[in-house]
Order: sequence, then structure tokens, then C-alpha cells
Amino acid sequence: MNMTPFVVIWSCLALAVLGLALYRKLVSMREDGYLHLAGDAAKLIPQQIAMAHKLDVVDRWGKTLTIFTAMGGLLLAAAYLYQLWLESLQPIG
Repeated sequence: MNMTPFVVIWSCLALAVLGLALYRKLVSMREDGYLHLAGDAAKLIPQQIAMAHKLDVVDRWGKTLTIFTAMGGLLLAAAYLYQLWLESLQPIG
């Protein structure tokens, strides 16, 4: 059984997770850490809401892709070990 296509797909998923983590880091660098309630800073409230929503969406995708990547990696490892086990049962010679 050739596992190369599965490894390539899993690698693409892992790169997507890393890319999403980098994107989240870059987006959160522009995040304002202060809570603006009223006064002159009230004009910043919609920007904070938009930033929080964007980070929530990125986090949701990040968690989902991370779970799929981890499960895919575990399935690949199990398939590889099963393949090795089947090969060890073959008679020598």
C-alpha cells in the first residue's frame, strides 16, 4: 500500500494549521488590549468588536483544522504500524 498521497494530504493540513497560527499571530498584533467603554475612546469600540469577531473565526477554524490534522496523523501512524505488522507475518524466503 502506497501511503505517499495520504502523507502529502496530511502535510498540507499541517501547513494550513501553521499558516493559520501565523495569520492569527499577525492579526492579534494589531489588537488593542484596553477595554474602551465611553468618552473619546468610544469610537474604538466597533473596531474592537470587529477584531474580536475576526479572532473568534480564526480560532474556530484553527481548532477544527488542528483536530483533523491530529486525527489524520494518528490514523496514518496506525495504518503504517498495521502495514509493518502484516509484513512481519509474511514468511521469510
